[in-house]
Amino acid sequence: MPSRFRKPRLLVVGGGDVAQRMAKDLAGRWRMMVLVRRPEQAAHWRKLGGVPLQGDLDQPATLRRLAGLAHRVIHLAPPPTSGQSDPRSQHLVQALSLRTPPASLVYASTTGVYGDARGDVVRETRSLNPMSDRAVRRVHAEQQLRRWGKRAAVAVSVFRIPGIHAPDREGSLRDRLLRLAPVLVPQDDVHTNHIHADDLARILHWALWGAGPQRCYNVNDETRLPMGEALTQLAQHLGLAPPPRLTWAQAKDSLSPMVLSFWRESRQVDATRLTSEWPWRLRYPRLVDAYSPQA
Repeated sequence: MPSRFRKPRLLVVGGGDVAQRMAKDLAGRWRMMVLVRRPEQAAHWRKLGGVPLQGDLDQPATLRRLAGLAHRVIHLAPPPTSGQSDPRSQHLVQALSLRTPPASLVYASTTGVYGDARGDVVRETRSLNPMSDRAVRRVHAEQQLRRWGKRAAVAVSVFRIPGIHAPDREGSLRDRLLRLAPVLVPQDDVHTNHIHADDLARILHWALWGAGPQRCYNVNDETRLPMGEALTQLAQHLGLAPPPRLTWAQAKDSLSPMVLSFWRESRQVDATRLTSEWPWRLRYPRLVDAYSPQA
């Protein structure tokens, strides 16, 4: 048989930056099919070695061709931008259930499902406490995917992901420092968490075979600093001016509701479960490891 038919079949749902970083390894080992929403995305994915399939998670009728198509699925698509639920994930599993479902599904969620931990260490066993509508939608997605996994005998694994960064990513931390985006003063500062996009791509690739069924994993690098201190250290590493500091009262008067919603939550994500089961070390264990002063 031609080699393309001997490879295991993988469906990637959500073709953004992280999926594209995965493409080189995936295309060599899998017959990789990618759900694309717009026709102009198809040519780009063919160049990356993928097989584009046009469909829209908001239109269930366009997803019927996904039934029985793949052995495994990586679900990277976010919920809609409004509401309290995630109908997109519901539409996806309905389509996958029309024929023999895949053996496993990896879902990329967010650490925002934990809400505000007041700086405490957060492990996967902590009760979920979403504080924003977008986090509520993520909780709904996790719950329905895990219920479907148990019902359909699909090994669903959930990866709770913090802020994704990389020097070549739009809106990088370097760009943030260059535009002098503010951070909070030390007494008001919050703990935020990060993972490099390349490390995340490797983790999700590993998850296709290594993740436990119906299991949740926190994703995080080894940086355990308040946001302001972490970005100040990065600025020093790059030879840039440190970010300006604002009090919480000043921030409420000058920053957008979206930014403030992130600054209302403080937690230190513990990824021990992942690092104890994942057999490789992160390439970028600290924020500064990804940023060369000469770049």
